[in-house]
Amino acid sequence: MRVILALCLISSFALASFSVGRKMHNIREGTWGGEHIRIEVAGNSATIEYDCAHGTINGPLRVDSRGRFALSGTHLPEHGGPIRRDESGAGQPARYSGWTDGKKMTLTVVRSDTKETIGTFTLVHGDEGRVFKCR
Repeated sequence: MRVILALCLISSFALASFSVGRKMHNIREGTWGGEHIRIEVAGNSATIEYDCAHGTINGPLRVDSRGRFALSGTHLPEHGGPIRRDESGAGQPARYSGWTDGKKMTLTVVRSDTKETIGTFTLVHGDEGRVFKCR
């Protein structure tokens, strides 16, 4: 009886470990692009370029079994002309959330401190995007 119980526990643990390991995975590495945005995913981080801003996401860049994610990073608005002495290059805290199936991505960017929505973007893996930088 103890042997059967032990085998049942081991089997249950193995199945639970397998299903937990299968639920989360990383966002696909490479370039993701869309209108007014380009993201470069490499390892556990990503860099984002917008028309008049840029940002970063520090990982791990995990996606759940349904392709949903909610990640923290920074967002730094840009402007044309020279950078002023009193400008900080640190950026503002931002929340990057959305969905991906590994080929397409929907991304919403929200400043964490003010709850201001920067935008919602549709991206495609392998697309360079169309970004028009401020000059």
